[in-house]
Amino acid sequence: MKIVFATNNENKIKEIQSMLPDNVTIVSLESIGCFEEIPETAETIEGNAIMKANYITEKYGYDCFADDTGLEIEALNNEPGVYSARYAGEQRSAEDNMNKVLHLLNDKSNRNAQFKTVICLNLKGEQYLFTGIAKGNITSEKKGEGGFGYDPIFQPENYKETFAELSLETKNKISHRGIATQSLLTFLNTTH
Repeated sequence: MKIVFATNNENKIKEIQSMLPDNVTIVSLESIGCFEEIPETAETIEGNAIMKANYITEKYGYDCFADDTGLEIEALNNEPGVYSARYAGEQRSAEDNMNKVLHLLNDKSNRNAQFKTVICLNLKGEQYLFTGIAKGNITSEKKGEGGFGYDPIFQPENYKETFAELSLETKNKISHRGIATQSLLTFLNTTH
């Protein structure tokens, strides 16, 4: 089975493809000739995932799935949330985003946070949503070389390491995207 993943993020494609069974192959946006920026203007993480999946299905006619992820930090009123990728500006710099979070939390004792991923699957005229949440806290400094985005400052519950310090295999088992993807895979394996 081939299915379009509505993202241009090579890290996400690699992470999710590594979790898929051999009979499911991700087709990239580039492969279907989609080079434009897909709108992400919804007010919620769910809304953005739906918007991206619908864009590909309506404009290109493919079954597909799309995800949206947000980091929600308690002490910052659940910011950056839906604005996680561009929290420090339109340049979408992970480094700038992490620096902004660390600066804003500098004098805060509450560092509780969670990552939330919603995957929207458009398949054979039906739409399905899968959600994954990883709870943890924001560290006081960046640690680790792996992962991407906010991974060097997010320490998941029950771990001493940040996402950036964990192996991809471990991260995929416990991460927000991993949990949502497992729900998607269970659904695909049981219904198709």
